[in-house]
Amino acid sequence: MCGFVGFFDNNENKEVILDKMMDRIIHRGPDMGGKFYDDNAALGFRRLSILDLSEAGCQPLYSEDKNLVLVFNGEIYNYLDIKEDLIAKGYKFNSNTDSEVLIHGYAEYGEKLVDKLRGMFAFCIWDKAEKKAFGARDHFGIKPYYFYEYEQNGKKSMMIASEIKSFLDHPNFVKEVNEKALKPYMTFQYSSQPDETFFKGVQRLRPGHFFTYQDGKMDIKNYWDINFDDKHNTVEENIAKIEEVVEESVRVHNHADVPIGSFLSGGVDSSYITACLMPDKTFSIGFEQEKFDESNLAAELSQILGIENVRETITGDDCLGKLSDIQYHMDEPQSNPSTLPLYFLSKLARDHGVTVVLSGEGADEIFGGYEWYDLDEGQKKLKKLPSFMLKGAASIAKHLPQFHGKTTLLRAGRPVEETFIGEAVIFDEEEAKDILKPGYQNSRTIREITQPVYDMVKGKDDVTKKQMIDIKLFMEGDILQKADKMSMAHSLELRVPFLDKEVMKVGEEIGSDQKISNGTTKYILRKAAEKKLPEDWYKRKKKGFPVPIKLWFREEKHYNYVKEYFNADFVDQFFDKQKINQLLDDHYNDVTNNARKIYTILVFLVWYKRYFVDEAN
Repeated sequence: MCGFVGFFDNNENKEVILDKMMDRIIHRGPDMGGKFYDDNAALGFRRLSILDLSEAGCQPLYSEDKNLVLVFNGEIYNYLDIKEDLIAKGYKFNSNTDSEVLIHGYAEYGEKLVDKLRGMFAFCIWDKAEKKAFGARDHFGIKPYYFYEYEQNGKKSMMIASEIKSFLDHPNFVKEVNEKALKPYMTFQYSSQPDETFFKGVQRLRPGHFFTYQDGKMDIKNYWDINFDDKHNTVEENIAKIEEVVEESVRVHNHADVPIGSFLSGGVDSSYITACLMPDKTFSIGFEQEKFDESNLAAELSQILGIENVRETITGDDCLGKLSDIQYHMDEPQSNPSTLPLYFLSKLARDHGVTVVLSGEGADEIFGGYEWYDLDEGQKKLKKLPSFMLKGAASIAKHLPQFHGKTTLLRAGRPVEETFIGEAVIFDEEEAKDILKPGYQNSRTIREITQPVYDMVKGKDDVTKKQMIDIKLFMEGDILQKADKMSMAHSLELRVPFLDKEVMKVGEEIGSDQKISNGTTKYILRKAAEKKLPEDWYKRKKKGFPVPIKLWFREEKHYNYVKEYFNADFVDQFFDKQKINQLLDDHYNDVTNNARKIYTILVFLVWYKRYFVDEAN
């Protein structure tokens, strides 16, 4: 796991600029660094050594004729197969890294290289003769990839990086808040517009896409996408397929020349991965409050499996004390509370000598693990009403003030496209507009963000539609962002065996009736895990990573911490200060539970202060 930076312009001080940009992401690669620059391009690299720990694996990496230059972040799990084919075609290899496969593979296959890759990756190859850059991002977006287009001396230019913060040290980067990002964030809890970020002009290369950049022109193409298509296999057939593909995926994800461990909670996903991997150590985090602590379950399973479990208990002081650093590493505001323990979990693993960990992300989205994929009891009762009656009641309720049961009625009586956006709805759109200043009220609507995703699964059942929303928005914008940024904050490589294109092939072919069965989510995956796990683990309901922010914000010291941010001088630029303070006071006084709303506002303000007040330039 590493990080890279680059830019394609005629700046005279390329080496100085590269050094500064590379220093920003030294946490991604503390082992060594390297750089390339000529009149037209500059590429910088920070390395965390995983495969071939020698200097032969250092980047930038060059083709045999020195014309192609590569920087690469990630792991290619099938690199040995590709390497064998390239050797047969006459290519010579000077290292045992997967990186060399990319540069020889591009020379041999061109753009079709991406079709052969299995893994997590973000890379760029510069062709000195053609003065052309080629870059690609992995299928799911496990590895981040940002770009920013600008003019330099009258010519169109572009910079690229693994993390946005690298751009701050380029003289042509103009640091501005993207005023269109804040309102959707208030609803989704993360930067939810796939092609935009919180920094104006900074874009993401989308998962499953590659680009070519030449003569100031950026050309982006899609090379892979998800296609849910139920093959109507029997339960037994699908169980066998899952068992085989998950074990095989864990096996290929277990290839490294450094120590490997696993993250372990009390749920089935990380437990299944751990039971397949059987590492030397597992790592778990819990909170002081008992009902927010699953680490005892992780310790118990580790004992059953005969694995050492390393766990730690953290507090509100720990989490809020590190919130500024956490948001700095995230690059953009992200108010999923589970990011907090993930930061400390990553540090715990790294402090105990592990460089690579496996984790269970992706299983819920692929195999239907979230409780919101199923109808709750209230919706099931309402669905028994005649359709015309239910739809009519929902249509009327839509325009009424909030009342008990309104949300259930709307979800039961309206199409999923109108009611489901993913894991959380922090503020509805009107609530967000009410507390935002006018300059931040104009952006894409929630429906404009979700509809392109729903268009991909027209005619599919509601569970499949929800899965696609979660994969394309929640997983890409939230789950994988925090997984990468929180692990790399501590120079730790996090691998996710469920998010593998071969696992996805199996998941695509399983019908929703086997994913959600008689009120059991992730039914088919649980059945596959039976042979590996005790009953209490493969049957346990999902809890997520619960964080006691509700309790923290009712403690005076944490209330005062938030209060200071809510009354800072810069707040008036974005929010109605009186209204957000009322949210905080009502929560503190136990009038209502506004914890998620408070935290979402707080995270944005912490992020803004860190990037735009503390680091003014």
